[in-house]
Amino acid sequence: MYEKILVTVDGTPTDRAIIEHIKELAKVMGSHLVLLHVADGWAARTYGRDAVSPEIRDDTQYLESVRAEFERAGIPADAELAYGDPATEIIKWVQQKGCDLVAMSTHGHRFLADIFLGNTASQVQHRISVPVLLLRAK
Repeated sequence: MYEKILVTVDGTPTDRAIIEHIKELAKVMGSHLVLLHVADGWAARTYGRDAVSPEIRDDTQYLESVRAEFERAGIPADAELAYGDPATEIIKWVQQKGCDLVAMSTHGHRFLADIFLGNTASQVQHRISVPVLLLRAK
């Protein structure tokens, strides 16, 4: 049912919720995972793939550590780094590469925070045609 799952990670503690949940789901479904992090700092937004910064280095290391964690659990996983606005890049990735499910942790902002900070999960959910699993972090 879910052969290819896109798991978005943002490098914060909220990632643990979706990582642990997807481990179990991927094992049961025999899924292949693609981990996607969108670097959205100044260098990433300005230079894209040509960006060189501590943020990019740290993001790359983080993605590799999460990918290796899934591999150790027997779950095949790839890791990809995108650059720019997270919602835009996640949507573009799904439209261009395709998947059967998008899995995301949410920070659980409420109303005013969502208005001022934006809500990546909401934007993604309303602009793609594949199922989205949203898991609110504790």
